[in-house]
Amino acid sequence: MTAVEPIRLQKYIADAGVCSRRSAEALIAQGHVWVNGGKATLGQKISPGVDKVTVDGKPVRTKAQPRITLAMNKPRGLICSNEDPHHAQTIFSVLPREFAKFRFFCAGRLDMDSEGLVILTTDGDLAHRLMHPSNVVVKRYYVVLKQPFPSTRLALLVKGIVMEGERLKVERAALVNPDPSNSSTHLDVHMHHGKKREIRQLFTTLGYDVKILRRYQIGAFRLKGIPLHAMKQLSTQEIELLFQSPRTPRASLEASATPPDFDHEA
Repeated sequence: MTAVEPIRLQKYIADAGVCSRRSAEALIAQGHVWVNGGKATLGQKISPGVDKVTVDGKPVRTKAQPRITLAMNKPRGLICSNEDPHHAQTIFSVLPREFAKFRFFCAGRLDMDSEGLVILTTDGDLAHRLMHPSNVVVKRYYVVLKQPFPSTRLALLVKGIVMEGERLKVERAALVNPDPSNSSTHLDVHMHHGKKREIRQLFTTLGYDVKILRRYQIGAFRLKGIPLHAMKQLSTQEIELLFQSPRTPRASLEASATPPDFDHEA
């Protein structure tokens, strides 16, 4: 009989669809995970089908879920969380019926007031690749402000500001359809890290109110042809696009006649 190859505990938990690998590491550190009746430790390895693993007293199933990855055009009003006592509707509560029986988690969240491209997956390894800081995954956002933003302040967005000991910044920012004074309420913003509500906080601190925040691209994969509220199952080739660098247009968006393409609300 062939011996079962040991794997890291956090990978086993993620592969079973309980949560992402990063979340599994947090659960282990907080003492929520036990192996064979003893409290688990970070870095511990287990043998699938041999060792008994529980999370908060519930056994973790050993049969891995099928690897399914979905791209969703998230509307405003839905939160990117599996459970929230204050919000009945989450992105997981609107999953198509054929996917509702699987455990998905969000590989890069959007806040409740934001909309656009969200990746949902049962693949713990994929989620880890998308969210780990060592993998530079570029995300592009279309931002609409209530007040015109002058081109002279674009450098401030890239330089960033320090708030509560953390620097908030973007990697690139450009005006879309600037007026004769070289200002615009519409901007195209690139980020590859992303803290909670970072773009909103950055603009608010600089004195600008965000009216619309829509993520329209991750890597080289664009949110195109997916209506609001809808989802699309990604092929292997489309998943690889998430990790590719976005194409850099020859002409600056500041000279563009049209904003980045995305599907508008009806």
